Amino acid sequence: MSVAARETPRGIAAGIVSLAWPMFVSQLAGIGTHVADTVIAGHHATVDLAAVAVGGGLFVSVVIALIGVLQAASPIIAHHVGANRHEDIAPAFQQAVWLALFLSVPGALLLAFPDPLLALSRLDPVVEAKARAYLAALAWAVPCALLFRAFQALMNGIGHPRPVMVIMLACLAVHVPLAWALTTGVFGAPLGALGCGLSTLAVNALSVLLGLGYLLRAGRMRTLRPFADWQAPRAWAQRDMLRLGGPMGVSNFVEITSFTLIALFVARLGPDVVGGHRVVANLNGLCFMLPLALGSGTLVRVGQAAGARDWTRARSTALTGFTLASGLAVLVGLALWALHEPVLTLFSSDTAVLAVARGLIPYVVLFVLVDAAHTLASFALRGYKVTLAPMLVHTVCFWGVGLGLGAWLAFHGLEGVTAPMGAAGFWLATLLSTALAGILIGGLLLRVIRRTPPAQR
Repeated sequence: MSVAARETPRGIAAGIVSLAWPMFVSQLAGIGTHVADTVIAGHHATVDLAAVAVGGGLFVSVVIALIGVLQAASPIIAHHVGANRHEDIAPAFQQAVWLALFLSVPGALLLAFPDPLLALSRLDPVVEAKARAYLAALAWAVPCALLFRAFQALMNGIGHPRPVMVIMLACLAVHVPLAWALTTGVFGAPLGALGCGLSTLAVNALSVLLGLGYLLRAGRMRTLRPFADWQAPRAWAQRDMLRLGGPMGVSNFVEITSFTLIALFVARLGPDVVGGHRVVANLNGLCFMLPLALGSGTLVRVGQAAGARDWTRARSTALTGFTLASGLAVLVGLALWALHEPVLTLFSSDTAVLAVARGLIPYVVLFVLVDAAHTLASFALRGYKVTLAPMLVHTVCFWGVGLGLGAWLAFHGLEGVTAPMGAAGFWLATLLSTALAGILIGGLLLRVIRRTPPAQR
């Protein structure tokens, strides 16, 4: 758990990548669970697919926001590692476990009683009934999902994310056949969407058991002793995590709901436009996994350096992570532009849908570039424990510029400049809002770097 001094850019980059690649695989495994539900439900019945789409969207929106709050434990633990306060790591983890349990209550209640959320969708009665059953199973999965994220925050904070990767891959391997069997009725009556929900509940419980087993039996955990001298919830510790993690949760919520609301607005433009938008949105989501993983790795390394009060290394780590993500984004953007035709045909064979998607590709390519820079700056600031100002920037940019300007461009255009742009208007506004957020948060990162003690830079 010690933080080796890596002063060269190559060493710093290697340190970030060593954390980022297991995180990237873990993210893919997490996405794979949702993709599996979509594919399995889609092959079973259209109404089950619709129920999984609606219920899954609500589950992700709620859980991602709550996970954002829990992510505060990762930089807190990373700071303890950097400062060699190893005796403080286990108490920080224990407080994260308590916070996960506290957050589970509102999260589970929102999914168990989804009337306010479902009222916005105006679903067909059959689809709504299936969505409610799916959400009922997912409500029970919320505590397990959040408890596992506390384990993930611990492992990431100490710089050891590989066990998380192995557990998530194992859970994906269990989920796919189990969800298929429950949905299609291998063990009895076909459960449809409910089968996917029950399988999700089962593998989330499995992830907690596997994480618990690792903490109790792994050799590297013997000195850490994460369950020794178990502490009750402490007000000051919970307050500190909420002060740091609350803005992170809001940022996550703002970002994910901005894309969700855009999809609802785009639905007014017809099924072909919806299909084309969905294709490029899925493609963009896959591209986002790379800077997200690099950002998570950078957060840990910056946090460890800041905990050690090694401001030179913290600064170099933040800038190296930014350079890595930007360079990778350029390569991904060029590849996406060069190969967009065969890539798009993997998502759809409908000519009208593909025509819409082709028109949106230039915006997606540029978005990949600006979003990578924005993501790295945001995560580097989290490593410095700076989260409130980025939350305010995200709220104004994504909800104000992204949604407000996007709706105007999509349905009205700019008089004398452009006619109504349709889905392209939302993508242009999203591109501009993300670029603005990146500039503001990047400037904030530079300010934080410059405010560190001059003698230690």
